[in-house]
Amino acid sequence: MPTTLPTDDDQRDQSAERFLRLVQERRRGRLKIYVGLAAGVGKTYRMLQEARELEQHDVNVLIGYVETHGRVGTVAQLDGLPVMPRKSVFYKGRALEEMDLDGLLKRRPAVVVVDELAHTNVPGSRNEKRWQDVEELVRAGISVITACNVQHLESLHDQVLKITGTAVAERVPDQVFQHADEVVNVDLTVPELRARLEDGKIYDLAKVPTALANFFQPENLLQLRRLAAREVAQLLGRQVENDAGGAPAVAAQRRNDDRLLACINTNDAAAKEIIRKTARLADRFGAAVWYVLYVQTGRESADRIGLATQRHLINNLQLATELGAQILRVKDDDIVAAVQRVAQEKNATLLVCGVTSPKSGWERLTRRGVTADLVQTVARSSPELDIFLVTY
Repeated sequence: MPTTLPTDDDQRDQSAERFLRLVQERRRGRLKIYVGLAAGVGKTYRMLQEARELEQHDVNVLIGYVETHGRVGTVAQLDGLPVMPRKSVFYKGRALEEMDLDGLLKRRPAVVVVDELAHTNVPGSRNEKRWQDVEELVRAGISVITACNVQHLESLHDQVLKITGTAVAERVPDQVFQHADEVVNVDLTVPELRARLEDGKIYDLAKVPTALANFFQPENLLQLRRLAAREVAQLLGRQVENDAGGAPAVAAQRRNDDRLLACINTNDAAAKEIIRKTARLADRFGAAVWYVLYVQTGRESADRIGLATQRHLINNLQLATELGAQILRVKDDDIVAAVQRVAQEKNATLLVCGVTSPKSGWERLTRRGVTADLVQTVARSSPELDIFLVTY
């Protein structure tokens, strides 16, 4: 007999039914994230499709916040779905619209659709970021379907900056994705996405030439597409492991004895890159724990460095915490000795350090400096400790 392949409608129905089962399994809300390589791939459209399918299964679905951007197909999908009115927040004499978090918590639907996960809320809102609103909904037992582009993932910031030349201001901590129950890659080929842009289906036609010449260049989109596919594949790999034997047991098996120690100083850009790189390494290795170490010398005491430098340091340590690191701060004028001592105390297996980027790799390692001294010291006295160098 001939084999009948499943249609897109069949696959969407199965996706909605699978998420429905997840919603019904436990009292804590479930989190599903649609991920795309860029604006315009169809994330919001897919969320609204799923909302309709869940509603057909008699699930109490509510649209918490959606941006249609005037796209005809997306507006059509929104038609007839129950929508939570937005909340007005006054800021600098203007009334701005935000998602009504309190209203959603009061109405307690089974599932809420929340667009633009990386959005920064208007000052005066209860939470600074929308992903924090989403976490609050999930903790309250409300399941959430949301969407985000891959360039908003915190640990990918430096890679995205190198690819596109654009610093993404609004970002989501990796842990939000790692704690999600489902992550779906909404994929579109580069020619298809650029064609949608040229047809005015993503931005106003007046903005299209600038977008095509900058962010939407083919090579940029191709690399972002690869990033999105890779990130979702890694997250799905974890879900497969969890489904195979129960989340707690398998998660414990996946973790190993690797312990990563990242060393930072008050160089703001370098510290951010080292922290993000170490977070990705720790996740890739399945490390049991990873640390961020700041050695404060006498020259970096609070009364000797500027307020801006202090603020950058605090923000970087906060970034490390959000990405899952344990923070270590010690005072010592001998940075190399302090790093080596902490590495031994924490049984570190991989040391992550930063080096500037002169003409050759050999020059990096032979030029005098803290990292060069550290490499030589570790090679002599701690050969079991590997070193990973991050060039900035």
